[in-house]
Amino acid sequence: MSASDLKSHPVEHVAIIMDGNGRWATNRGWPRLVGHRKGAERVKQIVAAAPDLGIKWLTIYAFSTENWKRSTEEVLGLMAIFARYIQREAERMSREGVRMRFIGDRSKLDPKLQRLMAGIEARTAGFSRLNLTVAINYGGRDELLRATRALAIEVAEGRLEPCDITEAALADRMDTRDIPDPDLVIRTSGETRTSNFLVWQSAYAEYEFTPTLWPDFSPEELATILARFGNRERRFGGVPA
Repeated sequence: MSASDLKSHPVEHVAIIMDGNGRWATNRGWPRLVGHRKGAERVKQIVAAAPDLGIKWLTIYAFSTENWKRSTEEVLGLMAIFARYIQREAERMSREGVRMRFIGDRSKLDPKLQRLMAGIEARTAGFSRLNLTVAINYGGRDELLRATRALAIEVAEGRLEPCDITEAALADRMDTRDIPDPDLVIRTSGETRTSNFLVWQSAYAEYEFTPTLWPDFSPEELATILARFGNRERRFGGVPA
């Protein structure tokens, strides 16, 4: 299915909570990290398919602020997977016109990983065929807290009046200030939580919850979900004419 097969409401920005990697591996009697590596391979397939489905912005939830609670082995393994993904995909993303950037508090990440992240952001900054955003050490509440603190500092220093704190002013201090709000948020694995993902930005997003575990989530299933989205009526609090 291609973008021409989708219905009347195109989806420009899709955000995905990629859940189920660990369960996918455990169900097969394998270590959880095997599932995470398989999940990284699935990311490559979805990124490759997204432009032909009409997606211009793709945001994926890779590691939350709460994921530090996992075992040291799993956390270190995930960080290694992130680093390998960036190193191996840099050339392909440049070749295919994919711009890659990251949201989240990167100050707590390993300095080498931070350098890799900054490097691929700089290398792909001029591309626009697909805008890929990866949320690492990201939490919606944490992002709101950091943005609110930034506003408070500006007020305390006399650079901003309290009456000038608007929705737009807050949004401009958030990690996603140059990224449009998502039209559609998808969560895999059958869970029906939003897990602190894009709390502010998803206020009027449509949601899809699929039982498919992330390593099994195919471009074909993504296309089917997009087709269903095309039939939804989005009113944003108003009444249709």
